[in-house]
Amino acid sequence: MPTILREGPYRFYFVSSDRGEPPHVHVRRDAGFAKPGLNPVELESSGNLSRTELRDIHRIVDRKRSQFLEQWNDYFNR
Repeated sequence: MPTILREGPYRFYFVSSDRGEPPHVHVRRDAGFAKPGLNPVELESSGNLSRTELRDIHRIVDRKRSQFLEQWNDYFNR
C-alpha cells in the first residue's frame, strides 16, 4: 500500500488489489477512512470522519486529482 501523499492528518494511498476498479484513493486518519473516486471526484465510502474532514479530503483530492490519476496509471501500469 504505497503512500502517495501525507497532508495534515491524512494519509493518501493505493491498494494493490484495486487494479480492476475505477481510479480512486484511500485516505486514513486515525480510525477514520474515506475512499474518494478520482473520475469524478466523488466519495465512494467513508467511516468515522466528520463532514468537515470529508470536505477537507474532497478539497485535497480535487486539487491533487491530476497528480493522483498520473500516479494511479503509473502504479497500475495503465
